[in-house]
Amino acid sequence: MIQTEHLDLRIAGRILVQQLDWAARQGECWSIIGRNGAGKSTLLRTLAGLHPPSAGSVLVRGRALEHWAPEELARERAFLAQSRHDAFAYSVIETVLSARHPYHDNRYWEGSDDHQAAMRALASMEVADLAGRDVRTLSGGERQRVAIAALLAQETPLLLLDEPANALDLAHQVGVMGLLARLCREQGKAVVMIGHDLNLAYRISTHALLLKGDGRWQAGPVEQTMQPALLGDYLGHPIEMLEHGGRRIFIPLEAAA
Repeated sequence: MIQTEHLDLRIAGRILVQQLDWAARQGECWSIIGRNGAGKSTLLRTLAGLHPPSAGSVLVRGRALEHWAPEELARERAFLAQSRHDAFAYSVIETVLSARHPYHDNRYWEGSDDHQAAMRALASMEVADLAGRDVRTLSGGERQRVAIAALLAQETPLLLLDEPANALDLAHQVGVMGLLARLCREQGKAVVMIGHDLNLAYRISTHALLLKGDGRWQAGPVEQTMQPALLGDYLGHPIEMLEHGGRRIFIPLEAAA
């Protein structure tokens, strides 16, 4: 679905990612894990075609990003940014409908199919009742769920999400992550996301990509990559793993008093 070949990322002369050869395939759910400043968001923006790599290339369905027309690429991948600023008084439904523009080759106004897709997406995020509200009046969690609804309404096979659980309460964190896992499992979508909750990441992800922030990286199934010693090394803090009820639970160790 998406892959990188010999990808390098540098910021202000600092190497973040070096020689990344990686691929996310249909039905896989990837979590990108690393400490602050390790290059997670920079990598995700590069995968989305919004940031140029320092070297190497990103391919979607085997075709380099620069060879995709913008409207074509928008039908293949959807991107959720870490933050957003609403400067204009758009309603919630208008905000979500804007994600349908890649499908308007020969028309400007949205049709009934667009409205149905938008309302399905809003309902899946439990914000359909907010369809007429000005987005600027929403709480942070409501606005985040509207943003995810827009991502879903775009109906792409590849979803790239920067901290989708940001600003969500516990119930909605679990609900959103569970929905993403089902999209991979039941619809064969590929999901690549950034998050800081190791337990949620392990619960729903099939694979993890660890970034050290100095060029080094590790990628593979979560059973291999989400090991305490490896996570502790990449996160810069010791991690303990417990087994409870057939589940892995990750706990950061406290420093000795």
